[in-house]
Amino acid sequence: MALENSVFTLSPESLSLPVVEKGKVLVEEASEVMVSTGVFHVSEELGHVVTTDTAHPSANRSWKSKLAERQANAASDEYVKKLPRVMEKERGRFGWAKRRKRQRYVEKNGRCNVSHGNMRETYRYLTDIFTTLVDLNWRCSLFVFVMAYAITWLFFGAIWYLIAYLRGDLDHLEDETWTPCVNNVNGFISAFLFSIETETTIGYGYRVITDQCPVGTMLLLLQAILGSMVNAFMVGCMFVKISQPNKRAETLVFSKNAVISLRDDKLCLMFRVGDLRSSHIVGANMRAKLIKSKQTQEGEFIPLDQTDISVGFETGDDRLFLVSPLVISHEIDHHSPFWDMSQGQLEKDDFEMVVILEGMVEATGMTCQARSSYLADEVQWGHRFSPMMSLAEGFFDIDYGAFHQTLEVDTPSCSAHELSLAAARLEAHLYWSISSKLDEEKWEGSSLTNQSGKQLDNGKGGVVGHTFIVGEITRIQEQSGPGELNGCVTTDQSESEA
Repeated sequence: MALENSVFTLSPESLSLPVVEKGKVLVEEASEVMVSTGVFHVSEELGHVVTTDTAHPSANRSWKSKLAERQANAASDEYVKKLPRVMEKERGRFGWAKRRKRQRYVEKNGRCNVSHGNMRETYRYLTDIFTTLVDLNWRCSLFVFVMAYAITWLFFGAIWYLIAYLRGDLDHLEDETWTPCVNNVNGFISAFLFSIETETTIGYGYRVITDQCPVGTMLLLLQAILGSMVNAFMVGCMFVKISQPNKRAETLVFSKNAVISLRDDKLCLMFRVGDLRSSHIVGANMRAKLIKSKQTQEGEFIPLDQTDISVGFETGDDRLFLVSPLVISHEIDHHSPFWDMSQGQLEKDDFEMVVILEGMVEATGMTCQARSSYLADEVQWGHRFSPMMSLAEGFFDIDYGAFHQTLEVDTPSCSAHELSLAAARLEAHLYWSISSKLDEEKWEGSSLTNQSGKQLDNGKGGVVGHTFIVGEITRIQEQSGPGELNGCVTTDQSESEA
């Protein structure tokens, strides 16, 4: 029974209330309440019963009523504690609203997710009719192909029928002395068949043009020329459409995820690319673009701004020899747009990285381009691609089952900028530590030299002792004459002056 903020005067001595289910929390309310008189306040929101004594405030309640009230309060407290968890599940990843998935600029299969609208200069498509026909889908291309031949056949068939009708050939079908323009043309169907034989150069020999019809001779030449042009145009369109190099891109695969990990103590963003065919891509090179909206200092908003991501253009590493799958690496340095991006910022950031592989198809010599993209949530921090090459007998075996697999490795969660500053501080600390030790050894050596010089007896032109300290090595050179120099040896006078 759902009762909300109701007030009952208790005349009976017992009251039985049902079990109330609210938010997956079962609250069994008081089964028996032994109170002489009082007021019940039933709250559906809290799911418990509160009893207020009005007639006899000093009356003692039974232990059953106290136990029921205590159980109801405990169930209510449990529900209130669970309520934030339920609401937390309804939250998104970074707030009350769930994080809206970014709209891709380039799909994973390479299709550009862009629609052109409100184009008023549609006549420009007709100026390049060949490319327009090649870009049509297969259904439209086949329709245009069939209609091009059917219209020309019908058009010239109608002209042949009109010539026969105007010359009166149809009125002299049984006259053997009459010389028609085209033999055995007795209606529109026969004229249409003659048009097909002329344009396709079949020439069955049953319907032939005679020398008594100069207009028919001119029309025959015109149809032969126009028929050759239609054949060349339509067959060329179909050939180019069949041999389009973008179909070659279907066998060029990119990894599902990109990874960020350390390579030679430097953070690198990496992805993998491979070729499933044994025929190679000649002159393959790789490019990468960062697609991210930004706002300039002047307040101008630039949607989908494109920034170059270096994948080895300066060193030539962007030119690939794509015989086996390769891992393309982008070193995150101070020129990189990811210079200040840490692991926490990567989870909150919203960007798209478009990768483009270009090359020439070895079989056809046509240029091919394969594209793919990675969103921010498709970049795995602290991962590395699994090895997929093994050495077999006489060849290298590639296991494409591990193409998309990654391994988790130890990677600092700070940005490349912070990592560089930490390395610089460590290097500076080591430098000053080594310099301080060298200075201490130098000063210790000079003090020992002065003490030893004072202890030596340099009177009467006798033997003079000099001490040299380099690190922990001490040498004493003796000289026969006073004041003589030997290499870098200085006299007592020069030492005192120094």
